[in-house]
Amino acid sequence: MTKIKITLVKSKIGSTKRQIGTITALGLGKTNSSAEHEATPQILGMVAKVNHLVKVEEVK
Repeated sequence: MTKIKITLVKSKIGSTKRQIGTITALGLGKTNSSAEHEATPQILGMVAKVNHLVKVEEVK
C-alpha cells in the first residue's frame, strides 16, 4: 500500500462533532499538524469526509 501524509490546513472551529471526531481519529490536533497513514479504504473515506479541511500528499 502507498502511504499518504495528511495535513490539517483549516481550523476545526465551526465543524460538526462528527467531523471533529474524524480529524482526531486521523491523529490531527492543531492547524498545520500532520500524520502519515497507509492509504486504506477506511482512511481514504475519512479523508473524503473532511477534505475541505485537510491537504493530502503521497509519500514515497
